[in-house]
Amino acid sequence: MASTAERVAEAARTILVSEGAGAVTMRRVAELAGITAMAIYKHYPNREALLGAVADRTFRELGDGWGTRVPDGDWEARTLGLLDDFLDFALGRPHLYTFLMTDRRERARRFPDDFEGGGSPAFTRVAELAEEGMRLGLLRPDDPLETALVLTSSIQGLVQLYLGGRIGLPEDDFRALCVRTARRILHGIQA
Repeated sequence: MASTAERVAEAARTILVSEGAGAVTMRRVAELAGITAMAIYKHYPNREALLGAVADRTFRELGDGWGTRVPDGDWEARTLGLLDDFLDFALGRPHLYTFLMTDRRERARRFPDDFEGGGSPAFTRVAELAEEGMRLGLLRPDDPLETALVLTSSIQGLVQLYLGGRIGLPEDDFRALCVRTARRILHGIQA
């Protein structure tokens, strides 16, 4: 059975996923979790701490699940599988994606310091693939973190445009555009 703190964090995430971070209030979270609003403060000192716990938990879950879609494929297939994992997340839970990736948050991870040494479970998967690509001679030797940033930033930009209604493609066509973009980047940085 989940602890009260876990129930509170899950209630906050449920609201965040369906309506966005702005809709997460202590009163609404308490109602959904089946406790009083004051009881939340026994576990989280404020709304920011609660949302920070939701972010940390979600990033851990993403890090655990990403990159398993094509476990035995070649390097490019595994990289594109990771892209599919990212798109499933970003397009399937756009409010949560926006909260984690683009909203200003006090405890949000900052590049590069917070990403070194595996500080971002989801980004670490991309950095590990970049390092592997360099070891295999598929990518030019370079800084793995910055290479991972190159591999992710264009796709994140496309997602932002798509979620903002600036790309008028059906989802399947948009996903295909992202794959073509990723391939262009990969082929442009290959050794």
